[in-house]
Amino acid sequence: MPAEGMPLHIKVLLGFIAGAVLGLFAHFIAPGSPFVLGAVSYVAQPIGQIFLALLFMLVLPLMFSALVLGVAELGDVASLGRLGWRTLIYTAVVTLIAVAIGLVMVNLIAPGQGLDRGMLDQAMAQGAQKAGEIAATGQQLDFMKMLLGIVPKNVLAAAVDDKQKLGVMFFALMLGIGLVMTPSPHTQAFKNAVQGLFEICMRLIGMIIKLAPYAVACLMFALCAQFGWELLVVLGKFALTVVLAIAVHMFIVLPLWVKFAGGMSPRAFFRGSQEALLTAFATASSTGTLPVTLRVAEQNLKLPRKVARFVLTVGASANHHGTALFEGITVLFLAQAFGVELTLMHQVMVLGLCLLGGIGTAGVPAGSLPVIAMICAVLGIPAEGVGIILGVDRFLDMCRTALNVTGDLATAVVVANRSGDVAESEVVMPAETAPEAAG
Repeated sequence: MPAEGMPLHIKVLLGFIAGAVLGLFAHFIAPGSPFVLGAVSYVAQPIGQIFLALLFMLVLPLMFSALVLGVAELGDVASLGRLGWRTLIYTAVVTLIAVAIGLVMVNLIAPGQGLDRGMLDQAMAQGAQKAGEIAATGQQLDFMKMLLGIVPKNVLAAAVDDKQKLGVMFFALMLGIGLVMTPSPHTQAFKNAVQGLFEICMRLIGMIIKLAPYAVACLMFALCAQFGWELLVVLGKFALTVVLAIAVHMFIVLPLWVKFAGGMSPRAFFRGSQEALLTAFATASSTGTLPVTLRVAEQNLKLPRKVARFVLTVGASANHHGTALFEGITVLFLAQAFGVELTLMHQVMVLGLCLLGGIGTAGVPAGSLPVIAMICAVLGIPAEGVGIILGVDRFLDMCRTALNVTGDLATAVVVANRSGDVAESEVVMPAETAPEAAG
C-alpha cells in the first residue's frame, strides 16, 4: 500500500497503474473466465460505483453553494457581468478551436473510410439495444428546449435531472445576485449558512477523496479486465484520431493559452492540476470531479475563490472542450463509415452544433452519445451508428473528460488573470483541517 506520507495524486497514479496492469494481466491469462467476471461484477465495479456515488451525492449541494457564494463575493452585479462575459467568450472561442482541431484530424486521418461493412454490422449488432435507446434519446433532443430549460419551472425537478443542471445553476446565480442587491443582517445570515454548507461539503469530500486511489484501481481493473487491449484494437484508427486531437488541444493549445493569456507557467499549471486530471480520467465525469477541481484550483493553483467557484461550477456543466471535440470527430467518422458525403458547409454546421452540444451535454459518463445521435439525425447519418463506437467509448470518455477538466481549470486561470484578481493564499478551510492535498 502507498506510504502514509505520499502525496494524494501519487497515490491516485499508483492506483491507476496497478488497476490497469492487474486488469490487463487478468484479461490475458483468463479472459471471460467466471473468476475474472466475478471479481469485476462483485468487487471492482461495486467499489468504484460506491466511490462515484459518494462524490455525486455531494455535487449538487457543492455546485449550488459554490455558485451562490462565488456570485455573492463579487460584490456588485457589474463585476458579475464582466466575469460572466469573459467566461462565456473564452469558453466559446477555445471550444471552437477544439472542435476545429478534431475536424482537421478526422479529415486528415479519415478513420471511417474503407471500414468493412460486415464489421460495422457486427459492431452495431453487439450494441443494438443500447444504440437504439441512445438514438431515441437523441431524436428527442431540441436545442431550443435546452435553451429555454436554463430557466427552471421547478427547481426541485431540475435538481434530480442531470440534463437540467443548468437550471439549478441559473437558480443559484439568481440567488447570488439577490444577495448582492439586498445587503441586510438577514441576507448575511443566509450567506453564512450557505458558506457553512460549502465547508461541510468540502470536509466530507476531503474524507471521501482519500478513497480515490483504491476506487481508481478498481475502476481501471474492471475496464481492462473486460476489454484488454481489444479496447483500442477494434477501432484503433478512430481511437487514435480522438486521442491525437485531444493531445494537441491539451498539450499545445491550452498550455499556450495559460502561459500568454493566463500568465502562469504550463508546468506549474499541470503540476497543480494533476490530481483533478487523474480523477477526471478515472471517473469519466466532469461533474463528479468538480469537488476535486475546486480544491486544486484554490489550494494548488492559488486562484481567487470567487473566480474559481464561479468559473469551475459553470464549467462543470457548460465548458466541455473534450466533449465538443469528440462529438465533431465521431459525427464525421460515422459519415465516412456510412458513405455520407459532408460538404464544407455541412462541416461548418457540425462545428456550430458541437459548440452547442458541448454546452448542453450532461457532465456524466456517456453523456455526449445522445447529442451525437441528434447531430447524426440532422445530417442524415444513421443515428444507430453510435453502436459502432460503444466498445471504445468508455476509454475515450475518460480521455475527453480529462480534457474537459483541464479546459475548466485553464479558463479559470485566464479569467482570474484577465479580471485583475491577485492569487489568494487562503484556502477554503484552515490549513490544519484541510483535506489532504500534498501529503
